[in-house]
Amino acid sequence: MSVKVVMYTDGACRGNPGPGGWGVVLRFQGSHKTLQGYAAETTNNRMELTAVIEGLKALKRSCKVELFTDSKYVMQGLTEWLANWKRNGWKTAARKPVKNIDLWQQLEAEVTQHQVDWNWVKGHAGIEDNELADQLANAAIDEKTRA
Repeated sequence: MSVKVVMYTDGACRGNPGPGGWGVVLRFQGSHKTLQGYAAETTNNRMELTAVIEGLKALKRSCKVELFTDSKYVMQGLTEWLANWKRNGWKTAARKPVKNIDLWQQLEAEVTQHQVDWNWVKGHAGIEDNELADQLANAAIDEKTRA
């Protein structure tokens, strides 16, 4: 697993719920690829999760991934909360069902295929690839809602 990919992800939503988009920037050995997608009725958290899932799904083989997200929900969910949710039958500490369980399960499955180092970055702080991921997410919304 010597291949290293740098990934920036972001999600956006106009209203919560409302139309949403997600964006991913992948960098590998001097080249880059961007991905984006749209959902008609969603939440910001679902778009943040979807961005990471789709970014990981785009990788053709097992990789070392340096992942950057501005979503504490995604990062803490996977690195801090997931083990307890599973142990508690997918219930929160307050004994309520975990929201977005379908996406958390997909994300867990994708993460197990790679060696992921998680990094939180402040959103809208001028970090070039984080800004690009945000632009991709918002452009996906704009393209679908402009009609």
